[in-house]
Amino acid sequence: MELRSVEELMDLLSACRGSWHAPGSRGGRVDLHEHALRTAALLRRRRPADKELQVAGLVHAIGPLLCRGEESPVTASARAADAVRGLLGTRVARLVRAHHRTDHADDDLLRLRHADEECRHTGFDAGVLEDWRTVLELLAARNSRLGAVD
Repeated sequence: MELRSVEELMDLLSACRGSWHAPGSRGGRVDLHEHALRTAALLRRRRPADKELQVAGLVHAIGPLLCRGEESPVTASARAADAVRGLLGTRVARLVRAHHRTDHADDDLLRLRHADEECRHTGFDAGVLEDWRTVLELLAARNSRLGAVD
């Protein structure tokens, strides 16, 4: 599945509401929608200028929804990365793909993993999905312009 518009992505992220996922031995079940919003919000607080990292935190949660829980976290991350690459660019896709892999970790990936883990254990109001529409549209527009040049 390849997402072709921000609207498709917003619909998929909305579909995460009420979908629960057990992330393995690191913690209990999490609501994918709330988890995505909290991860992105933590990254926004820590790296306010890094929109791609924030969006990677937002969209990494779509993997289990794309796989319906039938595949490993690594496979779910790969599916999510493939789904967003054309829309949001290679950096976002790279971060999402490598999120559950243990063979590589740069600073950005460590930040994403830390925010992912931290928001599993802290409850706070992370806002609403619509708050992210403008950021998603800006990244999609920038990626579209870059893709047209290549």
